[in-house]
Amino acid sequence: MRIFRFIHLLVIIVVMKIKEIFAKTILTKTAISGFDYCINPYVGCGHGCRYCYASFMKRFTGHLEPWGQFVDVKVNAPALLRRQLLRARPGIVCLSTVTDPYQPLEKTYQLTRRCLEALLDYQFPVRLLTRSSLCLRDIDLFKRFKNIEVGLSITTHSESVRKICEPHSPSIESRLRALKTLRQEKIRTYAFIGPMLPLDPVRMVTMLDGAVDEVLIDRVNYQNKVKSIYRKAGWERYLEEDYFMLVGRELRERFEKKGVEVELLF
Repeated sequence: MRIFRFIHLLVIIVVMKIKEIFAKTILTKTAISGFDYCINPYVGCGHGCRYCYASFMKRFTGHLEPWGQFVDVKVNAPALLRRQLLRARPGIVCLSTVTDPYQPLEKTYQLTRRCLEALLDYQFPVRLLTRSSLCLRDIDLFKRFKNIEVGLSITTHSESVRKICEPHSPSIESRLRALKTLRQEKIRTYAFIGPMLPLDPVRMVTMLDGAVDEVLIDRVNYQNKVKSIYRKAGWERYLEEDYFMLVGRELRERFEKKGVEVELLF
């Protein structure tokens, strides 16, 4: 097992810059509506989604590498979290706001799992969002929380669109399987359709039927990041206001007819 982890880590290092760092804080208060705290065990993300708002982090970290080609690993995160939890008032924790908690390096470092173990000791409510079915590894922990929701980001029904906009992320099918497995295990699930990439609302609703308790929908909020990509692919109409309003409304209506809670974030 140790040899496997070493080889896995070596393969990742070949394609991106990885640095182990010591964080000064890990349980951070947040002004994001619905959450009290956020935890980001990593800086950067191996999924490298081309529209990702979190790339603004480079302004503060000094990284010169393109987004998706560096990750700083907060190796002291679990121990630091346990110290902070001794003094923290109970509140809802978001995992994560500027990184994916189950990005590829999590297989090696297991920081998210160890942070969940710490939160479990204090039964802090958790809202978790990822693009990876690696989250299924931690079902044993999820089932011990009194209050937890696990979400998967699914931004399009189209695998060809995903490959252009989220080139290093897991497949849509693997995310759907993860949601269905989690729900079968009686864990509350949600899908985050955000940002809304080019998609067919009918196919999206059909794909997610029976897999989620709730759906959150958001538009593309940082269009300058994707304008050239959309232009090259001939997708300009998918950045128009009518697309977000009409398709967002149709998604909401179709999900609600199936008894799924929906929140439009725009």
